[in-house]
Amino acid sequence: MVFLSLYALQHRGQEAAGIVAIEEGGKQAHIHKGAGLVSDALDEEAVSALTGTTALGHIRYSTVGGAELVNAQPLLVRYAEGGLSVVHNGNLTNGRELRANLVSDGALFQSGIDTEVIVHLIARSRREDIDGQVADALSQLEGSFSVLITVGPTLYAARDRHGFRPLVMGVKDGAYVFASETCALDIIGARYVRDLEPGEVLRVRNGELTRLPSVGTFSQAAPCIFELVYFARPDSRLWGHSVDRSRRACGRQLAIEQPAEADCVISVPDSANSAALGFAEQSGIPFELGLIRNHYVGRTFIEPSQSGRDFKVRLKYSPVREVLAGKRVVVVDDSLVRGTTSRGLVNLLREAGATEVHFRLASPPVKHPCYFGIDMPTREELVASRSTTEEIREQLGVDSLGYLSMEGMTRAVDPDGTFCSACFSGNYPAPLVDLEMGHMAAGCGA
Repeated sequence: MVFLSLYALQHRGQEAAGIVAIEEGGKQAHIHKGAGLVSDALDEEAVSALTGTTALGHIRYSTVGGAELVNAQPLLVRYAEGGLSVVHNGNLTNGRELRANLVSDGALFQSGIDTEVIVHLIARSRREDIDGQVADALSQLEGSFSVLITVGPTLYAARDRHGFRPLVMGVKDGAYVFASETCALDIIGARYVRDLEPGEVLRVRNGELTRLPSVGTFSQAAPCIFELVYFARPDSRLWGHSVDRSRRACGRQLAIEQPAEADCVISVPDSANSAALGFAEQSGIPFELGLIRNHYVGRTFIEPSQSGRDFKVRLKYSPVREVLAGKRVVVVDDSLVRGTTSRGLVNLLREAGATEVHFRLASPPVKHPCYFGIDMPTREELVASRSTTEEIREQLGVDSLGYLSMEGMTRAVDPDGTFCSACFSGNYPAPLVDLEMGHMAAGCGA
């Protein structure tokens, strides 16, 4: 079931995948990790050897630490109470400070990821029981974390007090299932129960679910709005919202705020499909499949210089000339980060015969790096942080360029909700301890 769930979550990371399985009683654990996609990292022989009654799985999307296999999760260590394993989604903004303190106290680290800090904090806690040791470790963390932890046969699930990253709970044949998105529950036929609340800690022991004291002092919830804009899968539900419907609402609002006279609306597939449909619905301009994405692009030995300009874009996207030739086209994308892919796309559309290209973004300008688990480039690399909208329009070579406003985005997603939108606004809800202490480079892709 974990193997299948990782398949459903493949969009969240493609660098590595791993599963740890814990035998009944918790004294014996088996682990397998491999580089690449789930199908490459976890073959039939590897999965069949992972016997047990509890299992954790993870796919790697590096934000802290490199793509080397040593940084892949789950992490598994020998512990007095049995195997201790951890999977973590998010970024600790005080991870470097905690690591430095642990190293100075004699701790030895084997990876470059902040997740390993959690293992050491649990192992070194002076609390008397496992519940207290886990709580002690989690209480020292700043930043974003949705974590699953096993200590022997006991499973813990927790979210940080801001609730940056998602974590949902389901039930399958009387057993509890936790995952980043509901699509992972759907593939195994698990019934969605609810989202974990910000700061919530749950324990599953002997099949019984117990709610433990929350992590830290609860503050304003701040789930990541970029999950709804881009990161999550459209068929998932996050924080009570359909991802598809949220994106369609953003597309409709975009059409109201940034209208265009055109013959067709196309999306940059696949993440902008829902927003483009919303734009077409609101504007009355027909939606067309103007770009086709190649889903089977792997690594290639051909160098970009051998294939001319826009090499990566041409590998990934192909224009439908019959749709585009002689047409005024509205191109809807979810966001604009560096702008390099967008420039290549515009070239493709022009070559396919589009007479006008109007670029529309279903989110505000991305001006600030993310420190909470989305791999944003440095501020200097973010095109909207160093150029005006008109300058970006000229760089892309489009006839017009329009962003969804911050107010329009939040109104479309949930007018009464509170979200982390730091990548758009620069207002970070949690302390950036490592940045302030000089442990983290300003604007690093964290």
